[in-house]
Amino acid sequence: MKVAVLDDYQRVALSHPYWATLPADVSVVPFHDHVPAADLPALLEPFDVVVAMRERTALPGSLLAGLPRLKLIVTAGMANAAIDLAAARARGITVCGTASASTSTVELTWALLLALVRGVPAADASLRNGKWQTDSLPGADLAESTLGVIGLGRLGSKVAAVARAFGMRVIAWSENLTAERAAECDAELVTRDVLLSTSDIVTVHVRLSDRTRGLMGAAELAAMKPTAYLVNTSRGPIVDERALIDALNEGRIAGAGLDVYDLEPLPAGHPLLSTPNTVLTPHLGYATLGTLDLFFREIVADIAAFHAGEPIRVIG
Repeated sequence: MKVAVLDDYQRVALSHPYWATLPADVSVVPFHDHVPAADLPALLEPFDVVVAMRERTALPGSLLAGLPRLKLIVTAGMANAAIDLAAARARGITVCGTASASTSTVELTWALLLALVRGVPAADASLRNGKWQTDSLPGADLAESTLGVIGLGRLGSKVAAVARAFGMRVIAWSENLTAERAAECDAELVTRDVLLSTSDIVTVHVRLSDRTRGLMGAAELAAMKPTAYLVNTSRGPIVDERALIDALNEGRIAGAGLDVYDLEPLPAGHPLLSTPNTVLTPHLGYATLGTLDLFFREIVADIAAFHAGEPIRVIG
């Protein structure tokens, strides 16, 4: 059995000890660079198993149709919108997942938010260039400011809890959010218009779907206060990227902290890389020691169970 581990950007996959527990006839090959879609059929043709690190690489039906040896896909997490589950089922390909960490993305959300409102990257660069408070404006205060949370699910509710520790008012909206759920999270349910027009910081925590794609478009960005910040650690296409770039370049919002993008990896020369008042990270939300250890432990367990003829954590 040959196993391909895709998008091992930080070259950590094989550093985890769990692979050694697999039977001797299982070989594992990590790929450290993102593979273009056109190259995937030839690359993956010899493999029986593909490990997908979240949604870094799409596995559509057109690709699966050209991989007759493929029998198992294992994804980090129990949901992966980049895998065509229907096509996999039709071809007899089993898809399995893992548990997901509940705090790593929440922590990165706050890292981005704090760096953004206090101007940490610019201040760090200025200090290293021999200057002292001369290249940066005073940062914003969180205490008594308003955090608008779009989506109060597993992650959004934890972000809201941290906001309370900073003494922030928390308001929330999503299409199916109830007042009862908001109250459970010590937040106030408001309309989308009220959230956008009154929040000092808007943070996005909904899943990408046809319903949420472009949820933060030009009109929504225009409804935000010019002093407000946007943070997105969910999925890039939830925010209209072109509209966000324009809003930032024209100073219509104060700044943005982003971990996710329409196209990943973000290509060299992308307009966001030169957009002012941004803090950008390369989709690190779940890339922590603890989360990756959880992922690889359960990925290996999924492969071992399938090898033994008893698949576990089957998706779909």
